[in-house]
Amino acid sequence: MKALRNYLDKIKPNFEEGGKYQALRSVFDGFETFLFVPNTTSKTGTHIHDAIDSKRIMSLVVIALIPALLFGMYNVGYQHFLATGVEGSFIEKFVYGFLAVLPKIIVSYVVGLGIEFVVAQWKKEEIQEGFLVSGMLIPMIVPVDCPLWMLAVATAFSVIFAKEVFGGTGMNIFNPALITRAFLFFAYPTKMSGDTVWVSGDSIFGLGKTVDGLTAATPLGVAKVAECPAFSWDMVTGLIPGSIGETSVIAIAIGAVILLWS
Repeated sequence: MKALRNYLDKIKPNFEEGGKYQALRSVFDGFETFLFVPNTTSKTGTHIHDAIDSKRIMSLVVIALIPALLFGMYNVGYQHFLATGVEGSFIEKFVYGFLAVLPKIIVSYVVGLGIEFVVAQWKKEEIQEGFLVSGMLIPMIVPVDCPLWMLAVATAFSVIFAKEVFGGTGMNIFNPALITRAFLFFAYPTKMSGDTVWVSGDSIFGLGKTVDGLTAATPLGVAKVAECPAFSWDMVTGLIPGSIGETSVIAIAIGAVILLWS
């Protein structure tokens, strides 16, 4: 880490005012403070003067989201194999879900952080770290079948109109992730409701079986006529159709414990 610190110190003048790459000053600052805790603290006001900054807190929240995200990836594969009637191992189901979810995470971060980088550079401010959490939450609260271009449009809308216009992290009155979900629900309702949007019907790199259509009863519909106690347990473990990161009570509870004990 010392070698990396020395390297960053060496190239830092290039990104400062008057440097060769001053146009990327905010990007460099965001990358540097993500890797290393800044050596500055607040001087006035009622603040706690310690080494913990917003990036460390946001990173901890991202860690707390990982159990629900990993289970969501497995559940995506599980639901696909279950709906198509194909047998698959645990690894096959997880890899299928991972490949289905990963592009959504990439799109969310590229669009959201890209806008924040541009705004920070335009305003000559530090890059705000709030989207570290929002970028993870957004893919977790949408259906697996949500098209990437829709996710990109909704993410851009939420970052600009629910966050940046209010001044950025800490000053926005709306949650960007929830605004993303609301935008998708009202702008593209057919992609956010119905039985088929919660299960992927595509084959990914040869994994899974492609089907022309899927149909299944909703959890509430099954609950109405269910007689098997195992159904209630599935709703706790999360092995039911739903948004990528919302189905497992256990995985979400693990994240809550991580936050409470940190």
